[in-house]
Amino acid sequence: MKKRILWYRNQIDDWLKQGGEREWNAVLEEHLQQIAFFQHERLIHLIVTVLFAALEFLAIGFFVVTDNLGFGMLAFSLLILLVPYIRHYYLLENEVQKMYGQYDKLLELCGKKG
Repeated sequence: MKKRILWYRNQIDDWLKQGGEREWNAVLEEHLQQIAFFQHERLIHLIVTVLFAALEFLAIGFFVVTDNLGFGMLAFSLLILLVPYIRHYYLLENEVQKMYGQYDKLLELCGKKG
């Protein structure tokens, strides 16, 4: 997903820099569809990230209360999984925000933004 979202956003940036004769209305419609796909991906990753964070806090809480090494190992394992989830969600969030800016530029090119 990381390669796809970065490739797509860079492609649109290149097209916007080049300008020229394109069917900008078609590009705008495709861009809206891609934003919708990436927003869905972002929502799913938000749910998973929040779930892992909640499990992490529960495991830490149980470890502190019970002093059971098993909960400590669980908390450490969840932390190892949580860090990449946070990094990936961060990437998705920032790239979709940049796509909103691209959308505004495409609206201007299509003459739909006053």
